[in-house]
Amino acid sequence: MDNSGAMVEEDLELLITAVVAADDEQQARAACAGLLSQVGGRVVRAFDCSDEEPGCWSVTISLVSGERATQNVAGALARAVRTFVRRLGDEFPTPRVACEPPTAWTVLEDPALLDGLVPGAERLLVEAWAGGDPGHQGPEHHDPKHNDPEQRRPERGGPEQDEREGQDGLDQPDESEPEQAADAEPEPGTRLSLRVDVATDRTAGAEWQARAVASRVARSGKITRVAPHGHLLSVHIDLGANVNSPTVALHDAVASLGRSGWSAVEWSGGSASIRWSATPVPPAGIAALELTATPASAFVWTVPD
Repeated sequence: MDNSGAMVEEDLELLITAVVAADDEQQARAACAGLLSQVGGRVVRAFDCSDEEPGCWSVTISLVSGERATQNVAGALARAVRTFVRRLGDEFPTPRVACEPPTAWTVLEDPALLDGLVPGAERLLVEAWAGGDPGHQGPEHHDPKHNDPEQRRPERGGPEQDEREGQDGLDQPDESEPEQAADAEPEPGTRLSLRVDVATDRTAGAEWQARAVASRVARSGKITRVAPHGHLLSVHIDLGANVNSPTVALHDAVASLGRSGWSAVEWSGGSASIRWSATPVPPAGIAALELTATPASAFVWTVPD
């Protein structure tokens, strides 16, 4: 077997995103200087997220992990996250790590503890990616909307959207899209959507975990809303068009997710749905998934809440 290209796929990339209280980009970068000096790597993204969290900036650092992906990719990803957190200092407890290959992640949300590492930090997201973060290519950029031609739009949503777009291609919908769709010819094929139920009380944490799942089915998608679902948060994602029939599109998506225990396909109003649930429901992390395939000609856009 030729393994000449295997080394690239085995590399695990770490993405460390700090959400920090700052007045401008220079101040945000300065707050992360100590962390950057301690762990190495380089800043790949920096942008204002004050629309969602007043007075906040998000700074993302990329570096290569010492861990390498083996046959047990999930184990290597989780180790990469835990090993990085241990490097931050003995005062940081071993974190609970969520894993959905090709990524694993944890969120550190103790401002008092983080302040000694990144002054003014609200939280720290630590992600490990097998083969690299699929949403990041090329040198550092400050505004993802100007660097990804497939995602350029004249008007954009809030900064959490830009954070998602910079990390994995997920993009908030432009509210002009429903009118565009109404004037267009009926689309052939199927429109796929995904609902990810996450056990967490943080919207950002739910979105990060849903993003990791969605990236296994589609390279780009649109988060349409995040809503409470009992004690869970449900993240709704439009995965875009698919050329196959609803049944085939669902089975292909399930194969990409690689889980067992899915329900039988159910039909309602011309749409097909299939579900997966964790048993027992975890105290934190992904609790359930629902994929829905609707004939593109019958798809109705849902404006995000």
